[in-house]
Formats: sequence, structure tokens, C-alpha cells
Amino acid sequence: MEFSVQGMDFNRAGEAAAQIKKALQLVGMHVDTVRRAVIVAYEAELNIVIHARQGRLAAYIHPDRVEIEAVDEGPGIPDISQAMREGYSTAPDHIRKMGFGAGMGLPNIKKSASHMQLTSEVNVGTRLTAIINNQTSGD
Repeated sequence: MEFSVQGMDFNRAGEAAAQIKKALQLVGMHVDTVRRAVIVAYEAELNIVIHARQGRLAAYIHPDRVEIEAVDEGPGIPDISQAMREGYSTAPDHIRKMGFGAGMGLPNIKKSASHMQLTSEVNVGTRLTAIINNQTSGD
């Protein structure tokens, strides 16, 4: 499943993550897998809304894992290691006043994913791929 995400469209922010959650529940993914995948999808979706001109959020559902891919056209991330630090944010003040951009998005994605890959090119965009292994009973 794939969704277009527009920058600064806070009215629709979170809709893609909500649809991904419903799909994962319908196919019977473990509740912890759903929770972790939704955190990844929501944070990735919000990063596109806050920082990019536009982007695409996709979820690929497999019996043993969920892959979330977020690709955007935007300013890119000049220093990925700095962006991964909790509390670091480049969100403008007006976004922070709305309650977003606290600098926890990428760290939350990393904590929730079994594997995460992030690449970015300044003034071009960013690509995030996260894999969430499906928790099975007894694991």
C-alpha cells in the first residue's frame, strides 16, 4: 500500500499511518508488531509533512515482517547522526507551537524498527526504510 504525502498538510497528517494500522490488524499481525509499525509509519509521515515539499509513504506487508518506506522531496538532512539524537530538531517555531517537531521522530523510528536505513541528499530529499519483524507468540 502506498500513499502520497504533501508537505504542510497537517489536516491529513496521520491518515496513512492509520490505514496501515487497519491493514496490519486485518491480516492478523501481532499487536506489538502493529504498534511498532504504526509508530514508524506515523513518525515518517509527519517528517514528510513537517520538512518536505512532498513525499510517498509505503508499507509492504509480509508474514514475517512489515517494511515501511518513506521517500521525500525536500531539504534533505545535512547531518544524519545529529538528526538521530533525541531532542534535535530543525522544525520551525510555528510547527513546534502546534505540538510537532520535538526531535523525537527519527529516534522513535530507530527504537521501533528491527532495522532502519536512512539516506539523504541536501536540497534533494530523504529516503527512509524500516523493517519491523513480526513478533510471534512465544517470542
